[in-house]
Amino acid sequence: MLKVGITGNIGSGKTTVSKIFELLGVPVFSADAAARYVMTNDQELIGGIKASFGDESYFEDGSLNRKYIAGKVFNDPAELARLNALVHPATFRAFDSWSREFPNAPYLLKEAAILFESGSYKLCDYSIIVTAPKEVRMQRVIARDDISIEEAQSRDARQMPEEEKIKLADFRIKNDDSELVIPQVLALHQQFLALAQTK
Repeated sequence: MLKVGITGNIGSGKTTVSKIFELLGVPVFSADAAARYVMTNDQELIGGIKASFGDESYFEDGSLNRKYIAGKVFNDPAELARLNALVHPATFRAFDSWSREFPNAPYLLKEAAILFESGSYKLCDYSIIVTAPKEVRMQRVIARDDISIEEAQSRDARQMPEEEKIKLADFRIKNDDSELVIPQVLALHQQFLALAQTK
């Protein structure tokens, strides 16, 4: 079974592209959703967060005190790195156990906003980057999240530059209205099915 990572900077449309793969019957794992899940369900991770950031990281009902955690890590790269060092291994564990649910799938997709930043691309056989020009991505984010251009640009600036990700990725899907996305996905789908047979 092939494991294929898919990523893209904010507003690139990686989730939309992932949904097209899903329609083709490809199991898709959302690393972002998994990260939210493990923070309240993985006991090893919960213990690590409490040890690193204090018991007030969680409310009495077991839910995550997101505002408290955000206050700790938002403007402190060292603290954010410390949190990520706890969350990433838990997300990797979740992906491993999830992927065992699909023993007959030729390949799986792992959708992750920080596929390259977290190093999880190294656990995949191949990686895809979904790209779009920055101005297009910013317009999408402003419309989707109802935020200012400044906030959209601030979020984008916190991610690895798209150019660097393009160099690291094995495949690229352009989602910029210059090419139709579905034919690009179908072509890659056929390629991965063929590659899966040789693995």
